[in-house]
Amino acid sequence: MTTHLITGVTGQDGVLLARALLARGDRVVGTVRPQSPQRAAMTVYLDGVEVVEHELTDAAGFAALLASVAPDRIYNLAAHTSVGSSWADPERTRAFNQDAVLAQLDAVLVHRARTGTDTRYFQASSAEEHGHATDSPYALAKAAATAAVMDAREQHGLFACAGVLHPHESPLRRRGFVVRKITRAAAEIALGRAESVTLGNLEVTRDWSAAADLVAAMALMLDADQPTDLVLASGVLHTLHDVLELAFTAAGLGDATQYLTHDATLVRPSDTSVLAAPPAELARTEQALGWRASTPLATVIDQMVMADLTRLESGVEESPSYLPNRH
Repeated sequence: MTTHLITGVTGQDGVLLARALLARGDRVVGTVRPQSPQRAAMTVYLDGVEVVEHELTDAAGFAALLASVAPDRIYNLAAHTSVGSSWADPERTRAFNQDAVLAQLDAVLVHRARTGTDTRYFQASSAEEHGHATDSPYALAKAAATAAVMDAREQHGLFACAGVLHPHESPLRRRGFVVRKITRAAAEIALGRAESVTLGNLEVTRDWSAAADLVAAMALMLDADQPTDLVLASGVLHTLHDVLELAFTAAGLGDATQYLTHDATLVRPSDTSVLAAPPAELARTEQALGWRASTPLATVIDQMVMADLTRLESGVEESPSYLPNRH
């Protein structure tokens, strides 16, 4: 039986990856921050996962975790996840997204030297590292972490790889992210509990995918014969306006613009207008893994809106019934 250690297991990707690995019959240990406000709510999705407390910036604690869990594979999904808020707290962003990764890789190398265990390591990198907002604290820290993964692989022979993740969504997405903000607003307006949604730049263009598709690729990357960094995306671009229209159509509201309020202050200090996955990189991913994202964005948005409608009507914020169906 393979033992997997997932940092940030109560996040969207952590939950979906943990469930996929459990379905294979493997052992899954997942970390949560001490006194995490998410822990109680999200454990409804984590039946069968061994949940342990760990502060991401605690290097000694991570080394102790390696000794006690003895994982065959590590997925580092915990991070400071907001590009926008990284400007307000660059030190915390660097501590979580860069320094913690360097400390984890060092601990894995020490663990290998002590035990002879060839633990495989996956780092959740970001497409923002390659956009026009590479000066953001978020992108800078993520890029440094990716470079550390490459160094551990090329200089120390560690099976370490980075998945360059483009935006990916599911009904488990937190409400601080713009796509979930939109689906929640569409549900609230449809039920007469709100009148409008306030957004910034609607022409922002991204390659949005289904989170369930991308976590499947993460597992395949650590299943591969050789470690390599790969871009994980769908290859299909949409504007934020497209997302808005899909959500309001799914909620039965028709033209979304009649419910829209614009707020220029929501535009990030530095942003990438169009962030596309290079076709050659996607072809390389498909060749390496035999994988490609297959769930249309319309399906993802429909699942998210339906889950938000149920949340509002039932008063139950988290339930296994909200888990996305694979298509």
